Amino acid sequence: MYSYTQEQLDSIKKVEATRQERLSNLHRRMTAEEKDEVLKNYHPDYIESAYETLKVGPNKGEKVLHELANLLQGNTRLDPAKIDLSKIDYDVDVLVIGGGGAGSSAAITAHANGANVMIVTKLRIGDANSMMAEGGIQAADKPNDSPAQHYLDAFGGGHFAAKPCLLEKLVKEAPDAIRWLSDLGVMFDKTADGEMVTTHGGGTSRKRMHACKDYSGAEIMRTLRDEVINRNIPVVDFTAAIEIIKDENGNAAGAVLQNMETGEILIARAKTVIIATGGAGRIHYQGFPTSNHYGATADGLVLAYRAGAKLLYADTLQYHPTGAAEPTQIYGALVTEKVRSLGAQLVNKNGEPFVYSLETRDVTASTIIRECKGRSNGVKTTDGEGVWLDTPMIEIIGGEGTIEKRIPAMMRMFGKYGIDIRKEPILIYPTLHYQNGGIDIDADGQTTLVKNLYVAGEAVGGIHGRNRLMGNSLLDIIVFGRNAGKFASQKCKEVTVGALTLSHVDNFKEELKEAGVDTGVLSPQLLPNYRRGDL
Repeated sequence: MYSYTQEQLDSIKKVEATRQERLSNLHRRMTAEEKDEVLKNYHPDYIESAYETLKVGPNKGEKVLHELANLLQGNTRLDPAKIDLSKIDYDVDVLVIGGGGAGSSAAITAHANGANVMIVTKLRIGDANSMMAEGGIQAADKPNDSPAQHYLDAFGGGHFAAKPCLLEKLVKEAPDAIRWLSDLGVMFDKTADGEMVTTHGGGTSRKRMHACKDYSGAEIMRTLRDEVINRNIPVVDFTAAIEIIKDENGNAAGAVLQNMETGEILIARAKTVIIATGGAGRIHYQGFPTSNHYGATADGLVLAYRAGAKLLYADTLQYHPTGAAEPTQIYGALVTEKVRSLGAQLVNKNGEPFVYSLETRDVTASTIIRECKGRSNGVKTTDGEGVWLDTPMIEIIGGEGTIEKRIPAMMRMFGKYGIDIRKEPILIYPTLHYQNGGIDIDADGQTTLVKNLYVAGEAVGGIHGRNRLMGNSLLDIIVFGRNAGKFASQKCKEVTVGALTLSHVDNFKEELKEAGVDTGVLSPQLLPNYRRGDL
């Protein structure tokens, strides 16, 4: 059980004392100038010393975080000369790398189009950030809303940097994505007469967040996994892709696989390849805690980059404003934005609100860091400091029982440690949450520089610009998963695979040598490194 320090208990009394005033006096929205100022001074993306310039590859000359540079310019895990590409272990139309929501959606769609499809995943199907998403999925499907309004919210929230053709596809296909999921069996929250319940998220001008309590991702992933199994789509688990294979024409033509348990090398040939490997939180950029699942190590970016695909906005990440800061056992775990949608407020150690609780995520995270690092208004915690998320406000505003009904998983997560979020506020601090940047694709999901290589989900760059709104990630894994599955399965009908080659791996190795780069790192990383430094 967690025991509050005396300092924390004293701070809670101040939080309780300001509740009545905060009920009628919400913190105002920030101006555009104020947002720019707080981002520039406190958001981790703006720390120049955290970056370096890439010396090789399609993004040569651009800056990325040191940790990502080490992987993108890392050493391959194999010796091409020792790989027998004539020994084919798997031969398919569409090879999907990744077993989360995007990979599953892609495989289901490709299979429905008649393709011979296979999923390969380094953990198990469903071991993905998709499973851990909580708050909901956006779609403009109510009479007072429209895809155009959804587009404006997302485009502005992403600092007007989203790739227009991708964002247009995201918002236009959102209502159909909800229908597709509902038809597959996803149990969305509904009123007694069957109407979808929708709520606000940070940066949204309409209530368009559809949810399944506060375990939306788990419910969606459960349904997708069941559909993959029902369709008898082969899933090769505990097997990682360690290099993309190309053919003599320079097109993607499969992948070199490695069994995670035995180390055995396997060859998968495919007419088209879909990268759906997810995010990168387990790299712990700049030492941040993360809400991500164990396998989120940017593998897809490395595979695509070494194969010659360009990255877009690889220098920007999302730090979710509300990661658990206490107790230490769940440090960094996601506290869904839905908690704030229902009325919880962010306040400092003196019980003072310092930001409108549903500003965009990057702005909210920056104000929390400012409160702790810049104003000394944070609360000391086991692992550093944090601010209060005043969860009892939910039941003061919405009535008794709201928390148990709408966010039961949150109540259980903190309840394990003796914290009743209906009666006590919780301590939070930003946690590394989402990979805004990724692989550059066209509207058909194909990479801009490598033919027959498609990408879906968090590994894509450009959908959300430089900041993502809540609920648009669960949406993009469905929209762009289905998109990649559709176009990859169409394309494979006209593809004749040429002679297989790994010459691009040798060429990249030579580039590194000529540039004098040796990071001493093997990539893709595959799993996080939590070994003690003194061992």
